[in-house]
Amino acid sequence: MNRKQLVDAIAAKTGASKKDADAFVAAFQEVVVNALKSGESVTLTGFGVFKVVERPAREARNPKTGEKIQVPARKVPQFKPGKGLKESVK
Repeated sequence: MNRKQLVDAIAAKTGASKKDADAFVAAFQEVVVNALKSGESVTLTGFGVFKVVERPAREARNPKTGEKIQVPARKVPQFKPGKGLKESVK
């Protein structure tokens, strides 16, 4: 499902216009991104948790040449599905 399909599904489910549903999706995305940027996690009980995790620096290999390269430490967003989501997908 892409963004357009998600907007269409939300509009159909809520009875809102597609414009309002698109605004909701955009607002949700912005709120989650801003929370993650500020170091907070976003927990939706029964659905899952959006959070930022630290990946440590490591050594890797270039698969083409076999040369060793250093991969710097970084922060990456992560989603961990909740129990309710896991059970409903089974």
